[in-house]
Amino acid sequence: MRILKGSVLVLAMTIAAVPAIRAQQAAGAQAPQEVSKAVKDGGIKVAGWKGKMDDSRENVGLSVDAARLVSEGKDLHVTTGPSMTYWNPANKASGDYTVKATFTEADFQGLNTHPHPYGIVIAGNDLGTAKQSYLYCGAYGDGRWIVRGFGEPQPTDPPAAQYSAAATGSFAMNGGRGTADPAVNKAAAVHSPVTQDIAMTVKGDKVSCSINGKEVASYTKAELVTKGKLTSTDGVYGIRFGHNTDAVVKGLTLVK
Repeated sequence: MRILKGSVLVLAMTIAAVPAIRAQQAAGAQAPQEVSKAVKDGGIKVAGWKGKMDDSRENVGLSVDAARLVSEGKDLHVTTGPSMTYWNPANKASGDYTVKATFTEADFQGLNTHPHPYGIVIAGNDLGTAKQSYLYCGAYGDGRWIVRGFGEPQPTDPPAAQYSAAATGSFAMNGGRGTADPAVNKAAAVHSPVTQDIAMTVKGDKVSCSINGKEVASYTKAELVTKGKLTSTDGVYGIRFGHNTDAVVKGLTLVK
């Protein structure tokens, strides 16, 4: 009888543990870092534009030519590859301004195993150098948004921590994985299309990001223009894409 009761108890405990085990397995399945995959016929193929690949672990061994920027009429078509920032040095904004564009991911997660963001870059200074600084707001096709940026890299201890935020100069304004908001459009399913209208605005002391007409984030200049972050809110504007992502950018515009 005691053996039977013990067996029943063990069985009950095992059944109760199944959901937790499955949750751990699911989390573990997402844990490995997705490697950036070079695209065919890569490179920057739009006159006047430049780009910089992130100095990140998933991009090791690749270059700017492992991603592709092309023009399609008045639109820009980006396919990554490594995570990339693109800009035209002639596109500058100062004072109060808004930079906006529409991003369409025709094949949601067509090149990746999980959503990656894309969006607007502002306040670019010393772009392409070790001292570059800029801010960007991006949207994910699963309904999240993110505001991040790059400032001058800081010394690390140990120095071998070459992909840390300090070493790369990256900083996050709303956490590392983004924030969900009903304003951010969600793709109906993997391989379905999804479109986001993204705008970044500098007005007086306020810097904000709006997605599909709703302001999802705002910061004071003091929060952004400081050591390790932005040099200024004036600067070059452009676009930003996570790795292994494909989307068309329409109507990249500066509004004063």
